[in-house]
Amino acid sequence: MNAPDRYEAILLAPGENKIDVDVDTRLPSAAIFTFHKEDHTLANMLRTRLLKTSHVIFSAYRVPHPLTPNFQLRVQTDGEITPRDAVINACQALIKDLGILSREFTKEYELRKMANAANQQQAAVE
Repeated sequence: MNAPDRYEAILLAPGENKIDVDVDTRLPSAAIFTFHKEDHTLANMLRTRLLKTSHVIFSAYRVPHPLTPNFQLRVQTDGEITPRDAVINACQALIKDLGILSREFTKEYELRKMANAANQQQAAVE
């Protein structure tokens, strides 16, 4: 079969960078970030978070080929901050948001578990 081994889609090769940055000389304050071993999940979250940032003018991503786990993220800012700083800030905000989501999910799960246990005890008493 011609398909690559599954581990090649998640493990970086020796000397391979997770992110490559190329400054886009055609536009002011623009850069193209190539993320290796990542897919639409991270790309769409980053793009959405970047577009919520006040200094970001443009943010979009593309996947060059569906069989390779890479995507390119293009970011253009208004010049107040660099595209690199915008991506770093978006990543930090995403980590914070995902932490809140994890805590809230765990809290709701535990509350649901306690409610189910209370309902089962009440049903056993009746």
